[in-house]
Amino acid sequence: MAGGSTPMMQQYFSLKEQAGDCLLFYRMGDFFELFFDDAKTAAGVLDIALTTRGENAGEPVPMCGVPVHSADNYLARLIRAGCRVAIAEQVETPAEAKARGGSKALVKRDIVRFVTAGTLTEDTLLESRRANVLAALAPLREEVGIAAIDISTGEMALECVAPEGVMAALSRIGPAEVIVPEGWDDAPSEAIERPRTTFSSDEGEARLKSLHGVATLDAFGAFGRAHLAAAGGLVAYLEHVGRGTMPLVLPPRVREPGGHLAMDEATRSSLEITQSSTGARKGSLIDCIDRCLTGAGARLLSEDLSAPLADAGAIRERLEAVEWLFADALLRDDLRRALRALPDIGRALGRVVAGRGSPRDLGQLRDGLGEARNLHDLLRQHDSLPALFTRLLPHLSGHGALCELMTRALVAAPPTERGSGGYIAEGYDASLDELRAISKNGRRAIAALEQKYRDETGISTLKIKHNGVLGYFIEVPARHADKLMEAESGFTHRQTMKDAVRFNALALHEEASRIAEAGGRALAAEEAHFEELVERTIASKEAIAATAQALARIDVSAGQAERAAEGGWVLPDIREDNALDVKGGRHPVVEAALATTGERFVANDCTLSAKDRLWLIGGPNMGGKSTFLRQNALIVLLAQAGGFVPAEAASIGIVDRLFSRVGASDNLARGRSTFMVEMVETAAILSQATDRSFVILDEVGRGTSTYDGLALAWAVAESVHETVRCRCLFATHYHELSRLAETCDALSLHHARAREWKGDLVLLHELAEGPADRSYGLAVARLAGLPKPVIARAKTILDKLEKGRKETGGLGAGLGELPLFAAAAEAQEEQCDTLRETLRGIDVDALSPREALDMLYALKREAGEDGAG
Repeated sequence: MAGGSTPMMQQYFSLKEQAGDCLLFYRMGDFFELFFDDAKTAAGVLDIALTTRGENAGEPVPMCGVPVHSADNYLARLIRAGCRVAIAEQVETPAEAKARGGSKALVKRDIVRFVTAGTLTEDTLLESRRANVLAALAPLREEVGIAAIDISTGEMALECVAPEGVMAALSRIGPAEVIVPEGWDDAPSEAIERPRTTFSSDEGEARLKSLHGVATLDAFGAFGRAHLAAAGGLVAYLEHVGRGTMPLVLPPRVREPGGHLAMDEATRSSLEITQSSTGARKGSLIDCIDRCLTGAGARLLSEDLSAPLADAGAIRERLEAVEWLFADALLRDDLRRALRALPDIGRALGRVVAGRGSPRDLGQLRDGLGEARNLHDLLRQHDSLPALFTRLLPHLSGHGALCELMTRALVAAPPTERGSGGYIAEGYDASLDELRAISKNGRRAIAALEQKYRDETGISTLKIKHNGVLGYFIEVPARHADKLMEAESGFTHRQTMKDAVRFNALALHEEASRIAEAGGRALAAEEAHFEELVERTIASKEAIAATAQALARIDVSAGQAERAAEGGWVLPDIREDNALDVKGGRHPVVEAALATTGERFVANDCTLSAKDRLWLIGGPNMGGKSTFLRQNALIVLLAQAGGFVPAEAASIGIVDRLFSRVGASDNLARGRSTFMVEMVETAAILSQATDRSFVILDEVGRGTSTYDGLALAWAVAESVHETVRCRCLFATHYHELSRLAETCDALSLHHARAREWKGDLVLLHELAEGPADRSYGLAVARLAGLPKPVIARAKTILDKLEKGRKETGGLGAGLGELPLFAAAAEAQEEQCDTLRETLRGIDVDALSPREALDMLYALKREAGEDGAG
């Protein structure tokens, strides 16, 4: 790279232009090299050395590089950092380049693949228990089409949402990458723009037909124009990143509106379904309940929890399967023992179809399909199979011919790389076995030649060695080289090293040629068998994918049953009415956390019905109100996802939408304060909730002034009761809201119980009927460690406020009589000084018991405290 006109520089810039905003991995021998700004970016992310290579326009060219053999590890770090990478490989050998253009010809390179967050298939780049989804959005008139695919397994779904529902859908899907048509003003931030022409419904229809080899898409579902436009953009992007090599794309399924429990982004975040508030899986709902033994099962469970069902029949079908396994611990253990041995055949299939498969992937398919047949036989022994398993059973068999072929063809543990061969089993191909025998016998012949040459020359240190450049050669220490240099010796000089000299001989050359020829032919034979197995696999790709999905569903059912047995969970009764009746409900995540410390979770009941659909809940902070709200939302979610629930009993009327307005946070990037976020989320609830929804609201109105907040909380509670008429748990510190019970006939008052004992607050975490007597705010503040003068000052202010409210009806009455905080604090400190002087003057040993008691009463009076106890 001495200047911009060198062939290598010209080739690099041409490839970089094709790479666009992607980092360019430029293959040079055993390294991928990066140059210019790409090198600076990669060096910073990967924490590797940034060097230079030659000059361009008189300036040193920044450069860094990573070894080809470990490139996946570096790619994973770059992708996690938000980078996209173009892979430029050498598409001819140096020998081919020399034959084409002479000794100075530059090896041809081309971009063979783009590596992006949503298009990963390699195990080393993926999390086994998390789906890796690519989503495409296509705005069309008054709706937005969404196409989503996990190309590691090929599962593709299409749906349409209103423009205001895009963020909720993306929150549910959790895509690693989103593509949109260029110039769309309302596109989500971080989305990648693609040419608008690719987001065409006509193009999308044509691409799907071509991809699946059909004349019509009717067999796959009813697709609207927005569905097809999104699918067109998605498939075009896959063709672009794969440089013409398509990954596994299964026939798309349409996600019908109303088929699932709807949740917005705020609700998902509040309930910490698939990730906790820190963004990690640990501490989330799925982390607490996931007992799946396969990565595919864990991914399906995440999908179930992200999109619970809203159809009672479908929910009951899942629950029936879980109940069946819950009741039979021995069968469950047998199933889970078989599941534990399963490889991830869905992702192995994805790599094979995408042209990135290895012998190991074929071995995984062989083993996984074989285990599927074992599971089929195990389940078929039972006459009373649940409907779900009866429907899945046929997908667990039917691969006998392919399994038998792979069993004969492959070694027990095939390698990841196929370049060195060794993965086709002995006995599968007689001609291959013969070629291997020639190679094996040749190596014995080489050893015999080495001994013969030692005997003839008398050089005991003579060795026959091999490397990738020279092939086989004879090497002797330099002090013995003269003997072999003689013309009549029969040896030909090849290379002089510092301490050794290398030679060739006719017999060695002939034997090496036989070995090389046999080895080359053996590798070619293995490669041909590999391609045949790949073709047979691709021919059955949809049936294999169906098997992978069936195994994942069985794993989820068994895992749900295991979690239920482990935690004493119960089968929920799914109903068509608007009831919610939970006896002894518990928060699964909080209960699990308490169990690690030996503490017991306090269970509570929740009974909502048409006559009592709105609970107004008071009580102290830390008293368990928020936990109670969330646990009931999670119980609904778990039940409609098709699992048992943490309770003594639960009857749940189907919920169409779940809303959670719990906790406070701001969104400064969008110019929203904490209170603004609260109001936006509350507005969404009031406008979108129906009478079949379930809403949990915590401390509405606390982010603004007392009068404003109380007024807003009052109006919101009335609206929920009178207009929305949904099931709702409403936690608040505004005691004034208890007056709503006088006018709202379906509202009842409840509180989290607490007691003060000898000046300390005792939180009971129990819910009781009736309004809270007070908020215990000062007691909680004392627990939090607020300075004692501040607590004392707050108590004085509180007394004045309550006195003024009783006398005048105004919340702030009486405050004008209070001295400033500093003055009050100074007076209190003076009082403390007086007490200290009194205490110093007491001779404790000289006091009689009666005098000591009288002195204690006197000190209490001096401190300003009432009473004698």
